[in-house]
Amino acid sequence: MSAPILEIVGLHKAYGDTPVLRGIDLRVRQGELVCVIGPSGSGKSTMLRCCNRLEEPSAGQIVVEGVDITRADVDLNRVRQRIGMVFQQFNLYPHLDALGNVMLALRRVQGHSKDEARRRARSALERVGLADKAASLPAELSGGQQQRVGIARAIALEPGVMLFDEPTSALDPELVGSVLTVMRDLREAGMSMLVVTHEMAFARAAADRVVFMDAGVVVEEGPAAQVFERPAHERTRAFLSRHHAPG
Repeated sequence: MSAPILEIVGLHKAYGDTPVLRGIDLRVRQGELVCVIGPSGSGKSTMLRCCNRLEEPSAGQIVVEGVDITRADVDLNRVRQRIGMVFQQFNLYPHLDALGNVMLALRRVQGHSKDEARRRARSALERVGLADKAASLPAELSGGQQQRVGIARAIALEPGVMLFDEPTSALDPELVGSVLTVMRDLREAGMSMLVVTHEMAFARAAADRVVFMDAGVVVEEGPAAQVFERPAHERTRAFLSRHHAPG
């Protein structure tokens, strides 16, 4: 087995006296798509945000491509270039067109020339099916298209691993499919991905492994078919019976 590209070991997070994460252990291997499911408030998004130190862990280790990013002397800016992040909200700059939004980090963070940034940004937009929308402002795009620009912005930096935090939760139902299709395509191309999602059918069909979290712990994990069809824990069974994923 290849070494994990992302490894979470004994991760704890508390806000004051309120524990949110209570010792999470989780691994994502090269080219693997891991979906994290579970009820609201179970700590899924907090865990994801700890993976690029948007949230500071209270205890535990997070190792990305062999680098412990929780160490005090770690170069966070360099590490974050290796970790693509796609949020629920699109966070696009309204005054920049799609191409400009994708180019910005390439120029500011990675220091590419304007021509090189434009070339990489066009390529990223092409990968998410938006080559024809390069000159469109966010306000001229649907929610699904805006989220795909957000994905393009992340993959343009050529990260080692992609984190998705409920990437479809702000979308109208008819726009969800276009975003999930792009995520499937990325997986086919070998991108390593950790996805927090409430899209059960997507998790069941696309994930290599599914992780069920509840109350700040990993209750169960395994191949998608096993977790959905033969869950080992009562909490998993109860959650899935409320969020039925069609087979």
